[in-house]
Amino acid sequence: MAKVAAVRGARRRLRIRRPAGPRARGRRGVRCAAALALLAAGAVGGPPAEAADGAPLWFDGATATGVTADGSRFTDGHGREVVLRGFNVSGETKLAENGGLPFADTADARASAAALRSLTGGNAVRFLLSWAHAEPEPGKVDTGYLDRATDQIEALLDAGLRVFPDFHQDLFSRHLFHRDSWYTGDGAPRWAVEAGGYPVESCGVCVLWGQNITQNQAVKNATRDFWHNRVLTVTTDTGVRSVAVQDAFLDTAQRTMAHLAGRLTADRFAGIVGFDPYNEPYAGEYTAGQNSRGWERDVLLPFYARFRARMDLAGWRDKPLFAEPNMFWNANLDLARQEGGLLDAGTLGGRHVFNTHFYDQKAISGIFMWGKAEDGRYSADFGTVRDRATALGTPAIVSEFGHPLSGYTSDKAPTVDKAMYQALDSRLPGAAWWGAPARSGPVLSATQWQWDLYSGRHREAMNGNTGKIRTAGDAWNDEDLSAVALDSSGRAVLRQDARLLDRLYPGAVAGRTLAFSYEDRSRDGGTTLSWNRIPGTMPSTARLVGGGRYGVLVWRSEGATRAPTQLHLPSGFTASSVTVVSDLGAVTGPPEYTARGETADHPVATAVEPGTTDARRLLLSAPAASDAAGTRHYALVADGTAAPSAELREAARRELAAWVAGAGFPASP
Repeated sequence: MAKVAAVRGARRRLRIRRPAGPRARGRRGVRCAAALALLAAGAVGGPPAEAADGAPLWFDGATATGVTADGSRFTDGHGREVVLRGFNVSGETKLAENGGLPFADTADARASAAALRSLTGGNAVRFLLSWAHAEPEPGKVDTGYLDRATDQIEALLDAGLRVFPDFHQDLFSRHLFHRDSWYTGDGAPRWAVEAGGYPVESCGVCVLWGQNITQNQAVKNATRDFWHNRVLTVTTDTGVRSVAVQDAFLDTAQRTMAHLAGRLTADRFAGIVGFDPYNEPYAGEYTAGQNSRGWERDVLLPFYARFRARMDLAGWRDKPLFAEPNMFWNANLDLARQEGGLLDAGTLGGRHVFNTHFYDQKAISGIFMWGKAEDGRYSADFGTVRDRATALGTPAIVSEFGHPLSGYTSDKAPTVDKAMYQALDSRLPGAAWWGAPARSGPVLSATQWQWDLYSGRHREAMNGNTGKIRTAGDAWNDEDLSAVALDSSGRAVLRQDARLLDRLYPGAVAGRTLAFSYEDRSRDGGTTLSWNRIPGTMPSTARLVGGGRYGVLVWRSEGATRAPTQLHLPSGFTASSVTVVSDLGAVTGPPEYTARGETADHPVATAVEPGTTDARRLLLSAPAASDAAGTRHYALVADGTAAPSAELREAARRELAAWVAGAGFPASP
């Protein structure tokens, strides 16, 4: 997750059996027989959802699951605009206990995927991989490790999750740190560290582990050597030879990608979105006369060009590279921020994604931000992410964000995370959204840090020291950010308010999103947080919503597909009571989706999410006769705290239609 030099840091519950005895690499982990029964082993995205008559829905399957980068947005095979939402799976990869993988075995991966889909409705994960475990000896890739990783990725794909792998590193490598160190790292293999001849690591007076990035000379030297492709002298079983460290990494990455492409079926491979080459890049040390922007231009971008070429050779030509800028480019502390954001990259285009992280360093510090986050706190920060992606001609994703769930600033987590999700949904604060929705901007894709089913149940020997067994939180540098854990009976449960994490969001839009906002009514202790209030000029809409959760989507048809617009329905938005007010219809209790060929029987309907039996989605199908390119559509979705009359629904529909007509939405790009 994000590191900064100055500051760092239940719905449908699944019962899981815990094994007796300590957890170790070879043991069997959590089990969820019920979850396994829900998951099919064959098709990507699991078994397609079925219509009421039992037939698979025509728009599901590999065509819907496959995602490409199309200008500044993701699109699926139907041409629908796609939003990726989910979690990082998981920081367990940083630990030794499961051999550098997120899960002890494939059964745990299936159970975790089922819980993620059921409890949050997420549709994507960032899957962490370890260079150290992929290449334990120079030039020798551990195919057994890659096989286990592939099996776990398959389990996620079968549950309806899209996946983008990430070769993760923090502080370059755990092998830089001695047995009694206060800190640890992950990433590069032991042989690369031993051949580097780095000084004994020391962070000096470091309160937070991220300070090692800019203060620990061993970390700085090793990181610098990677970016400058230092030639190391290594000893192998065939003798002494020279190895350029970045070349070795690229060779292993290529072989890893080729292995995944070769092992996964074509339908499953469609669910692989792309590849994140290097977590949170930083120079280590700048060369004389170099600054952050120059380093991005002269060092980082050429590395991405080399990695992009390896992707092509490995069979990933049609999948984008998830390019991260200098990790400090969007720090919200002036003392940590550095100029960047791939400012000199020109137009990267559809073979890349602008991939960034964001953590509120001020809030994490406990010093630079007093009190809680408020409405619109991150609107400008996430607006900058949107602007950079637009300038680069790429989609954007915030592939890490979140806030500690224990420790002395954890009381800020409910408001910080709500404000981050708010800024992902729209670039406007709630107070301004209804008055200027045309400025809402695209909905950002994002994966929260993190989803670790073993949270609080680890048994990690820190830096191999059996006298320092870590069990609490993430078991890594005293972090604790997992949104999920197992309760005392072995059930997967959320550690944060389900209203915050199980969100309404537009997973696929048949056209282009013009505005979106979701009022989750999540809670900070006993306080319900309501930041987006319907204006007094729309009394019928306000009355219909009441104090319940609601979301509003406005989109413009491009006339290119008959596949429906799709929104995930959170827990409580039950099919029998959810109210939808749209230009396509105003109903309470939408029917189950059915169709004749590719023509929906009902413009507003619901269906089960692919790969699950209980998570549901709303499907909005515009009739072809009224869906010419440029047509604006809208839908308000409310959780049904009361059953509104047909008259109230119609009055709200008139208010919403007038609001859309007067909001200044463009009729064309």
